[in-house]
Amino acid sequence: MKSFVYVIKDENGIHARPAGLLVKEAKKYDSKIMIKGNGKSTDATELMEIMAMDIKCNDTVEVEVTGADEAFVCAKMERFFETEL
Repeated sequence: MKSFVYVIKDENGIHARPAGLLVKEAKKYDSKIMIKGNGKSTDATELMEIMAMDIKCNDTVEVEVTGADEAFVCAKMERFFETEL
């Protein structure tokens, strides 16, 4: 398992548009991607569950990646978070 911690910088947090982009990105990979924040955890491919986490600007999330290509996927997801969230 690989993971990283990220502080959300988008002033609106993870709302519908960025959540949709996140799900689209996560579905590109075979590894399982989990997001943890606000005392909740969900699969990164579950749009409604991500939105239900109610992640706001300056909230900290942890992203965990498990799978055969976890190092590659973790690096890709970290770059995604830095550019989109």
